Amino acid sequence: MKKFYYLSTCDTCKKIMDQLKLPQSFIKQDIKVQGITEEELIEMFNLSGSYEDLFSKRAKLYKERNLKDERLLDEDYKNLILEHYTFLKRPVLINNDEIFIGNSKKTVEAAMQSIKTNK
Repeated sequence: MKKFYYLSTCDTCKKIMDQLKLPQSFIKQDIKVQGITEEELIEMFNLSGSYEDLFSKRAKLYKERNLKDERLLDEDYKNLILEHYTFLKRPVLINNDEIFIGNSKKTVEAAMQSIKTNK
């Protein structure tokens, strides 16, 4: 599968999408418009190995709910991501059996390389 999960209201996501120059073979999913299903999240988990890796600790709700003061388990991260789209670290790119999570320069460069070599 080739998929790009992003938030259309996020300038960083839009900038990264422009940088990646995603081929037509990629499905682009705006997570605000079309939420993440449990099946999609499980697929991300199977590639990443952790719901915490998929979780955004920068989310406004994370701070508002004082979640940093709680001891969260992987199942908690999963449920929070399913509850509200802003808990997903963005963007997430799936290129066949590889997953790239977040917007760090290193992650974006690795995603670009993956797209070039796995068209």
